[in-house]
Amino acid sequence: MAKTVFQRNQKVWVESVGAWATIEKIVPIWAKGFDEPVRVTYDVGLGREFLAHELKPEDRMDPQEGGVLSNWRVLRARNKWQQESDCLHHPFPGTYPVVVTDPNDWGGWRTPGAEYDRDPRKIEFQARLIAAAPRLHALSREIMTLVGDHPEDAPPALLALAQKAAAIERELNETPAASGSVDG
Repeated sequence: MAKTVFQRNQKVWVESVGAWATIEKIVPIWAKGFDEPVRVTYDVGLGREFLAHELKPEDRMDPQEGGVLSNWRVLRARNKWQQESDCLHHPFPGTYPVVVTDPNDWGGWRTPGAEYDRDPRKIEFQARLIAAAPRLHALSREIMTLVGDHPEDAPPALLALAQKAAAIERELNETPAASGSVDG
C-alpha cells in the first residue's frame, strides 16, 4: 500500500526538472479490493504527476548531520472513520497527521480520531512541532555551545536563554524515577 509522503502546499525540489515546485494536488491511485491507495502521485503544476522518489522536501535534513533524529517528519494518513465530505472543516479533509521517527515510516506519534476531529488545527500544530523538535533541539544545543565557549561576550538575554536551554536539556536526559510501589 502507498502512503503519502508530502502534503499539499509543501515546497519540493523536482529532481528531473531541476526546479522548486509546490505540491498542488495529491493524487491517490486506487485499485478495486484495496482499502488504501496502491500508488500516490503528486501534481506540482509542471505538466505531469510525479512519484515521491522524484521529489525532495525543502527542509529534509542530511542524515549525516542529524543522525537518528533527522528522520522525523509529518506524513498524512487516510481518515478511515469519516468520509472526506463529512470533515471539510479539517485543514486537509480526508487525512490526519502522523509523525514518523524512523526511515522506514515506523514509530512516532499518532492521535485518536475523536481528538483530531475536536480540534484539527491544534493537532496539526502539534504534529509540526513534534517533527521540528530535533531541529529545535539542535538549535538549542548550538546556543548553549556558543554561550558556553564565550560566556563573558554573551549578552545577558542570550545567557538567560542558554541557561533555560540547559535546564530543558537536563530534563530531557534525566531518567524519571519509578513511582511508588503498588499495594495489592
